[in-house]
Amino acid sequence: MDNQKVDLFILTNQKYFEPTQLQIIRERLQAVDDTKLLALSSIEYKDPSMMLLVSIFAGTLGVDRFMVGDVGIGVAKLLTGGGCGIFALIDWFQIQGVTRRKNFEALMQVLNY
Repeated sequence: MDNQKVDLFILTNQKYFEPTQLQIIRERLQAVDDTKLLALSSIEYKDPSMMLLVSIFAGTLGVDRFMVGDVGIGVAKLLTGGGCGIFALIDWFQIQGVTRRKNFEALMQVLNY
């Protein structure tokens, strides 16, 4: 993929990834051909800021973990009321990083890494 398309992808989607992952993403995108462009544009990334809000307002029910795909942790939070609020409080600080990692994993899956 040419540098202009890679830069456009990075600029439009950088909020969905950790800053340390952006260089890896840039290198991998430059190595793929343009046939992956449609698959890349069809990925729906979760917004880390929105997931933080979901975690604050519905974290004790495990909704945040269900949305990022961590069903086991979501069920545990649902059954324990967010671990009596402890899991929910911890997730207020972790959910954005978890969301960015899940977004990175989804991108790497499309890029076959």
